[in-house]
Amino acid sequence: MSTKGVTVINHPLVQHNLTRLRDARTEPQEFRRALSEVAALMVYEATRSFAVNACRVRTPLATARGWRLQREVVLVPILRAGLGMLDSILQLIPHARVGFIGLKREEKTLRASTYHKSLPKNLSRFEVILIDPMCATGGSTVAAMDLLAELGAKRVRLVNLVAAPEGIRKVRRHYPRLPIFTAAIDEKLNERGYILPGLGDAGDRLFGV
Repeated sequence: MSTKGVTVINHPLVQHNLTRLRDARTEPQEFRRALSEVAALMVYEATRSFAVNACRVRTPLATARGWRLQREVVLVPILRAGLGMLDSILQLIPHARVGFIGLKREEKTLRASTYHKSLPKNLSRFEVILIDPMCATGGSTVAAMDLLAELGAKRVRLVNLVAAPEGIRKVRRHYPRLPIFTAAIDEKLNERGYILPGLGDAGDRLFGV
């Protein structure tokens, strides 16, 4: 499959933490820690192309040239599992606003339905980071992007831990220009719509369900 617009982050620390997350023996407390750590590492790559404006600041000794982000940032985790990546990203971008999208996948149809949304009204002036550990069928990403597009979002990046080829293809059909940052593109989906080899249900493992 074509991976145009998809950045696979192969940094050793990202891959080390991904391996911890894949391991079925990893307990919820360790899973939460590893997910938080990998999210912080991945957001560096995802924000590399943020636009900045030049400025000047006064240090205790002299005037120095600096840079400020051109636009405000909105972090949008997809509930539930996206919550496990939120706090560490907020530590790096503490001034960011936070919106939430709650999506539930129907087990039979594999379609995503919205049960909650809380977002700023006009997203056109923001840099938006959509956060979701898994891109399996792609349905949740497309549904979330539909909501963001309705509110005028123009600059969105998806930070995603593990993706399936089927999910990427679906997202590309609907949103061909969406930049995707992932730690791995896995083999395929199984008959239940889970990523293989994947890491199981990220939300269940995160919260110990």
